[in-house]
Amino acid sequence: MTSSTTRPSRTASRRVAAVAAVALAGLLAVPAASSAAPERAAAPAALAAPDIPLAGVKAHLTQFQSIANANGGNRAHGRTGYRASLDYVKAKLDAAGYTTTIQQFTSSGSTGYNLVADWPGGDPDQVLMAGAHLDSVTSGAGINDNGSGSAAVLETALAVSRAQLQPTKHLRFAWWGAEELGLVGSKYYVANLPATERAKISGYINLDMVGSPNPGYFVYDDDPAIEKVFKDWYTGIGVPTEIETEGDGRSDHAAFKNVGIPVGGLFTGASRTKTAAQATKWGGTAGQAFDRCYHSSCDTTANINDTALDRNSDALAHAVWTLGTGDPLPPGEVYETTTDVAIPDNGAAVTSSLTVSGRTGNAPAGLRVGVDIKHTWRGDLVVDLLAPDGTAYRLKNSSSSDSADNVIATYTVDASSETANGTWRLRVQDVAAQDTGYIDSWKLTF
Repeated sequence: MTSSTTRPSRTASRRVAAVAAVALAGLLAVPAASSAAPERAAAPAALAAPDIPLAGVKAHLTQFQSIANANGGNRAHGRTGYRASLDYVKAKLDAAGYTTTIQQFTSSGSTGYNLVADWPGGDPDQVLMAGAHLDSVTSGAGINDNGSGSAAVLETALAVSRAQLQPTKHLRFAWWGAEELGLVGSKYYVANLPATERAKISGYINLDMVGSPNPGYFVYDDDPAIEKVFKDWYTGIGVPTEIETEGDGRSDHAAFKNVGIPVGGLFTGASRTKTAAQATKWGGTAGQAFDRCYHSSCDTTANINDTALDRNSDALAHAVWTLGTGDPLPPGEVYETTTDVAIPDNGAAVTSSLTVSGRTGNAPAGLRVGVDIKHTWRGDLVVDLLAPDGTAYRLKNSSSSDSADNVIATYTVDASSETANGTWRLRVQDVAAQDTGYIDSWKLTF
């Protein structure tokens, strides 16, 4: 997990994005598939996930440690140990039947690499992703941070292959480079995905530090559906969870969240101290960091709690199977407005309205809000959905590091407490100077 982030200049980030988009748009798109969805006699329930073998996950950690030992003691960006780690993961995935892609970028004067692996099949318009950063800091092998997340994602991907899973959603796994330098690899990937491909990602699950030696069990609270899947799984094994706050915005889910992609994830703690209440709840040592070896040379294979690693690996598999093999979202009934509304630069909020009528009862828990906003610096924008009674649902916050153009995304809102019929509004405010845009269109899918 990275400790800080830096914002590139607007000019530099625009230049990089423009060049990379041309080169990578075709490379990163989901393989073409028929646009006609196959008919199903009945909506399938999600399949039960297999138990992820702890021995398999730990075998990957042993390999990461050996790679670090042979390459100056670390697996950091720009070092030979990172590329050797990526090659190890890629070889496993290639042998398991995945289509793998290595994406290159430059950071701090060195070439960086992301690894993306697609499992064949599933709806190409609904992509479920799971990922983890593969790099370490320069001071150590990075076995908990983040060999643990990388190994859990890898073994889950291999379990998909062993099961010859036929998911309803398209499954994609990723390993990010240069996370420790400011989430560079994941930001690069998201920034250079064509808007049409971004819109196809139904969710991204992030694992960062999931084997801390004095562990807590933390769940991201960003997307309610993903959060519920993890919480329900942990409830089922009798382990309480807490909402993850220590690493919020400091790991690779941030780039996806910033463009409106639903995100979730797992974490067992870094440098913060475990409280007495947490030690009572989870065991371990109160008054001690969750990971005393965070960003240190002692982050080796000896720095792993097997129980936490095993639980989080199984929880990830449960989420992939639950979210990836259940019934895809039905087409739904769409209400849309295409009337342009100008957004004043660094000015007051504006709204665009559409009327829903002819429905009974309340809106769904999974109300989909499709947004198409043209803007020259999307990080300036705050976006809310306003229900007919005026209740606001935050869709997007502003972010100085969110340097891409436009907001073209689909958000999911639990609007089950709202009456469906009435006037719904999209509210947009530009909170910083120098860039302009307009609401092109937006829609609600019930």
